[in-house]
Amino acid sequence: MTFAHPLILIALLLPAAIAAWELFRRDHGHRTRLPLDHGTHARRRWLGRFLRVAAILPALILAAVVLILAGPQRLGPPGQARVLTSIELLLDVSGSMSSPIGYGGGRNSGTGSASRYTAAMDAITAFTSRRKGDAFGLTIFGGEVVRWVPLTKDLSAIKNATPFLDPSTMPALLQSTRVGHALRYARDVLTSNPDAETGDRLVIIITDGFSSDLDGPIAQQIGGELRDSSIVVHAINVGEPPAPIQLADVVSPTGGRVFDAADPTSLKGIFDHIDKMHPTRSRPTEPEPVDDFFPFIASALAALALHALCLFGLRVTPW
Repeated sequence: MTFAHPLILIALLLPAAIAAWELFRRDHGHRTRLPLDHGTHARRRWLGRFLRVAAILPALILAAVVLILAGPQRLGPPGQARVLTSIELLLDVSGSMSSPIGYGGGRNSGTGSASRYTAAMDAITAFTSRRKGDAFGLTIFGGEVVRWVPLTKDLSAIKNATPFLDPSTMPALLQSTRVGHALRYARDVLTSNPDAETGDRLVIIITDGFSSDLDGPIAQQIGGELRDSSIVVHAINVGEPPAPIQLADVVSPTGGRVFDAADPTSLKGIFDHIDKMHPTRSRPTEPEPVDDFFPFIASALAALALHALCLFGLRVTPW
């Protein structure tokens, strides 16, 4: 057992001194002599001991109070801390993301369908709300990248970004698609963040087209860089299927997967599947000191109750 304020324990000298004085004091010379004192009396050894115990009970109560003020503590049981997962969301905001989501000419596309961008933001909002406690970042990209929301646990920042990222309002620099550039940017973000060093790292990229900077061996090279940084990448294609082969080339080295989304419902289902692929993890934490007042409070109350009973008859009288 430890104490939060050990210096207060010095005050235990006071009840110790009081108890010692009660046990060893000699006051026979101050007692009133009565004729009965010169008679013959039976020896009552245990009565004297009971009287001494009754006399030191106030000192024991004072000692318990001192111990309580010192803040007694004990080690609590080991806890569980959630392992932080840092998730960087890369969202394509090129002009084609304003098109309806779904397969061209199919039953899932056409007038009245949600746009690829709107469906992506709705799915992202639902996904982040299920993983409270993780850190999320939102980066939009086209020909260049813009880090819209740094890694944060404040999920409202991502939810409130929807009205401001409409692809139809983006400048010309964001109208093309450079997936490789965005992935390298996300790698730099995750590797430079101190909070991301202790947990899992995940990148989810949502795009709808061919990338101009993943030709040839570049895709596998970027995938290797991400793998070496312990980053898993999943790619979601919201454009015409099948997804460009270059997405598989860049994602496979990291252990991730490429998904095709046919409509808003399947897009949310893909995020559900990713959520199951990366379940939350916990790690044991070191036991922490917790207050342990009960033994001393119980002792003080017991001594107080016993002292009250002793006052009915067990007390030293002057005769």
